[in-house]
Amino acid sequence: MVRTIKLSDGKKIPSLAWGNGTSGLSRQTDLSRECGVTALKAGFVHIDTAQGYGTEGATGDAIREVGKNRNDIWVTTKISDKLSSEVDAIRKSVMASLDSLQFKPNLLLVHNPFVPNDGKIAQFWTALEELVFEGTLEGVSLGVSNFRPQDLKAVLEVARIKPVVNQLEYHPYVLAHLEPLLKLQAEHQIVTEAYGPLTPVLRHPDGGPLKPILERIAERLSKEAGKPVNATDVLILWTIQNNVVAVTTSKTPERIHKLIEIDGLPDLTKEELDEITQVGKTYHYRYYHEHMSEDFPPPNLPTIPSTKLKKK
Repeated sequence: MVRTIKLSDGKKIPSLAWGNGTSGLSRQTDLSRECGVTALKAGFVHIDTAQGYGTEGATGDAIREVGKNRNDIWVTTKISDKLSSEVDAIRKSVMASLDSLQFKPNLLLVHNPFVPNDGKIAQFWTALEELVFEGTLEGVSLGVSNFRPQDLKAVLEVARIKPVVNQLEYHPYVLAHLEPLLKLQAEHQIVTEAYGPLTPVLRHPDGGPLKPILERIAERLSKEAGKPVNATDVLILWTIQNNVVAVTTSKTPERIHKLIEIDGLPDLTKEELDEITQVGKTYHYRYYHEHMSEDFPPPNLPTIPSTKLKKK
C-alpha cells in the first residue's frame, strides 16, 4: 500500500511517483507507453507527465491498456511555461493536455515561472484559476514547479486557489539553499514534490559526504529486510518519510519493480533521518541549477560545480 500525503485541498497524493518523461522517455511514444504499462502493473498509482515531455498521450494510453480504474491512479501533468498569460492561450494549452490524456489530471502544475513579457506569473495563475471556476478544470488540484520564493510569493499575493504543491529538485544537498522556500511553503501548507531525489548518488561525481552514511544505512536495512537495499533506496525513504512526494523514474522493467518495492521497506530511524538531513545541509550540489540561482543565491558551502547546465 503506497503511502499518501494530504494536500491543503483535502486530497491525498501518493508519495511515490513514476516519472514518464526523463531517462530517455521524452517524446518516445511507444517506449513511454510500454514503460507506463510496466509501472502500473508493478503497482505504481501515481504517474508524473508533462506537455514538455510529450508523454501525456502515452500516459493516458498506458492507463487504458492496463485497464486500471481511472479513480485509482493519480496523474500529475504540467502545462507549458512559455505561454501568454491570456486566458484563451492558457485554455488552449490546458485543452491540449486534456485531449492528449483523454481525461482530467488529478494535479496540474505550471512547469516553470518563465512567463513571457506580455504577462506576469500572477496573471498566469489567475487565468488558470478561471478555468477551474468555469468548469474546465473543475476538481483538478493546481500547483507549481521550479518556483523560487519570489515566484511563489507573487502567486500567493493574488491566489484565490492556493497551489497545493511545488515540484522542484529536492534532495539533501539542496536543503540549505531551499530553507527559505521550504519555510514559505510550510506557512501555506504547500507540499514539496521532489524530482531528482537520487541526485547525491546518481549525479554527484563521487557521492559527496553522504555516501558512507547512505551505504551504512543501506547495509542495516538489507539485514532487516532480508534482501539487498542500496543507497538510492535510502534516499527515497528519506524523501517520503519527510512528507515529500518522490518522483523518480526508470525505463528498465527490473528497476521499475524495485522502485515500487521501496515503499515496503523498513523505515529509517529518526536518528538516520536527522543524520542525512544535517550532513546534507553542510554541502551544496544542484544538478538543474539554471534559474534557481538567479536572484536566489545558493549558500556558501562546499560544492562541486555541475559540468552541465540542465533545464527542467
